[in-house]
Parts: sequence; C-alpha cells; structure tokens
Amino acid sequence: MTYLLDSNVFIQSKNLHYGMDFCPAFWDWLLEKNQLKEVFSIEKVGDEIDAGDDDLSRWAAKRGSLFFLKPDQNVVMALSQVSKWATSQRYEPSAVNLFFQVADYYLVAHALAHNFVVVTQEITSTSTKKIKIPDACHGLGIKCMTPYTMLRHERARFVLGHK
Repeated sequence: MTYLLDSNVFIQSKNLHYGMDFCPAFWDWLLEKNQLKEVFSIEKVGDEIDAGDDDLSRWAAKRGSLFFLKPDQNVVMALSQVSKWATSQRYEPSAVNLFFQVADYYLVAHALAHNFVVVTQEITSTSTKKIKIPDACHGLGIKCMTPYTMLRHERARFVLGHK
C-alpha cells in the first residue's frame, strides 16, 4: 500500500502523541517509508504545514517534492471527478466552496489518481456544513484510514533500547 497523509496527521502527531522532541522514531519511520515510496503527502499539505513556522514546518521544508508531491496530469484529471462528486452531494454551497479551497480537495484527487490510501485524523460526519475527507473517499471508492491503523497495518514499532 502507498499512503498519502493529511496535514492533521503531521500537526496532531507533533502536538500530541509523537512530539518531535520525544518520539523521533515516528518521524524517522515516515522518512524511511518515504524513501521506499510507501508514504507521501502533497504539496498543498506542505503549504499548510509551512504556515506554522515551527519545528514541523522546518522538518517539512527539508523534505521537498520527494515527500510532498506536486500534482501531475493524472491528478488534474481526477480533480474534475472529485469536483463532480462534491457538487452532486447534499453539502451546503459554502461547504463545497471551502472544500475546493483547501488541501483536502487535492489530497482526495491525488489519492484517486494514483490509487493511494488516504491517512487522516478526520472522522466521517453527517453534517452538510463541511466535506470530511473520509466521506469524500468513501463516495469516490478511495481507501481511507487513521494514522494508527496505518501504523498497525505496517507493523511500525517504536521500541526503546535493544532486546
């Protein structure tokens, strides 16, 4: 499987469970999986992270386009499929407009174009006020999971010392 990470995976990991100061193994794991071409994100997520001007934004800036993928022709074509899905649903016009302006739209399109699994902290919702990534993925037939499911599926281990 190839995973595509949402910005909230990076931000919440830094702020909560996998702080860069006390759990560097998580960040090393991401880099290792990226080198194996199994974990990526997208340029627009990198832009969102860059707005933080913190340790995470500096970490992301060092990764560049090898980690934060730029849209290619397949992604551009998938954007129209995602747009058609979003506008044909029950969402309020403001929700659709917001979706088109944030990285989520491009993340879903990139996953659709390249058959990637989306990894996000977002949960599905019945609200018509915001399009949630898992709902868009479900509607478009894209696999979506939490970072914890990804880590378990990949059997990631962050172990202290040698046994």
